[in-house]
Amino acid sequence: MMMNLDPFRELDRMAATLLDRRDTPRVMPIDLYRDADHFVLTAELPGVDPGSVDVDVDGQMLTIRAERTPRSQDGVQWLARERAAGTFQRQLTLGRDIDTESISAHYENGVLSVMIPVAEKAKPRKIAIATASDRAEVTA
Repeated sequence: MMMNLDPFRELDRMAATLLDRRDTPRVMPIDLYRDADHFVLTAELPGVDPGSVDVDVDGQMLTIRAERTPRSQDGVQWLARERAAGTFQRQLTLGRDIDTESISAHYENGVLSVMIPVAEKAKPRKIAIATASDRAEVTA
């Protein structure tokens, strides 16, 4: 089997290996959008054990943590290993108009979905307009 040596690719690989700190949390890609009276956050976590996923709220800070354990097999020689293992973390500051007591999460097929409801006081509402005929006459 003939192997081509690309010195630039090898330098990139070595630099990535040297600069890669396994003890720092990895960043997970997210999508966030508003749908009527709630926000929906989706985070990609393929290959993550659902038992390692943790979502918590502390005040107005939403934190998502997950861990993907590296596959280690004795006697295996890795030819490519691009999927990051370790701890993944994402923190978002929630606005004051969020109902933090009603946040819910669901994990399916490697995607975490977090439903973040808008507080009742922040939802749009219709204001009734009083007319002159609606006012009661006051006599003194």
